[in-house]
Amino acid sequence: MYYKFSGLTQKLTGSAPAAAYSPQGLKPGLPAESPTMIFATPTKLVSEGVGTVEYMGANRVPDLQKLFQTADGVPIHLKRGVPDRLLYRTTMALTIGGVVYCLVALYIAAQPNKK
Repeated sequence: MYYKFSGLTQKLTGSAPAAAYSPQGLKPGLPAESPTMIFATPTKLVSEGVGTVEYMGANRVPDLQKLFQTADGVPIHLKRGVPDRLLYRTTMALTIGGVVYCLVALYIAAQPNKK
């Protein structure tokens, strides 16, 4: 059996399947018009004579590959110099500080209450 909410009695009442699937008189239907295409037109015209692609900047990937693949004994996360060392040391200091803070909090929590 199918049920729907009756606006008159404010209770659930029995109903036909079609009425139960379209509550309060709402009928399923198709939209009046189809939605407009957002990207309907190309954003850049294709030129026939040009075979190269223009980028916003220079391609730095080969230079970075050479930098990171050199066997100089420096770890990969420190190869770019001072900024990498600064980030590494800051991360290690925060990690050690967090461990010390957790140990102090555990020590304080392990002490009995003084009343």
